[in-house]
Amino acid sequence: MRKLGILIGGALALSACATTPPVDPTNPLFAPGYMAQAASADQFEIQSGQLALQASQNAGIRNFANMIIADHTRSTQMVASAAASARLTPPPPTILPPQQAMLDQLRSAGTGYAFDSAFQQAQIQAHQQALALHQNYAAGGDVPALRTVAGQIVPVVQNHLNMIQSLQVAPPPPPPPPPPPPPPVRKSGERG
Repeated sequence: MRKLGILIGGALALSACATTPPVDPTNPLFAPGYMAQAASADQFEIQSGQLALQASQNAGIRNFANMIIADHTRSTQMVASAAASARLTPPPPTILPPQQAMLDQLRSAGTGYAFDSAFQQAQIQAHQQALALHQNYAAGGDVPALRTVAGQIVPVVQNHLNMIQSLQVAPPPPPPPPPPPPPPVRKSGERG
């Protein structure tokens, strides 16, 4: 009986050592953190793209905005589908504080060139962050289905980053100078 007690005690001690620490829901290498950050990044892109369609007259910005709305809507769906296949529940599409702060800055940027310039800088920053998120999860994430999707999203985000970095956003040209006044009209017979 004493041997059985020692065996049970030893087994309990070993099982305590084998316990894994709880998963950090904010760690982007674990599914909950990755999904939350990916959803927030997509929401920022969708909402900032919609804002650009209202605030910009620049054809390049508007085309880019339409593209990111479509592509980031699709990447949200891809992550949700991969999560479902892995029997995970993706978080609701919410925007986290860092992306919300960038969105608020864009809303206060006004319109025209001021908006276009702020939009370009925000998009560069957001796409650099999203690229790192997806690359890192694709390389070392904990759920194979999500790793695969992250790897599929990487080239799309890289393409967006390349496009926004090369987009020409310039202030409008100054207005043309006023025309010179017309020469005085001379009446016939006047001497000049």
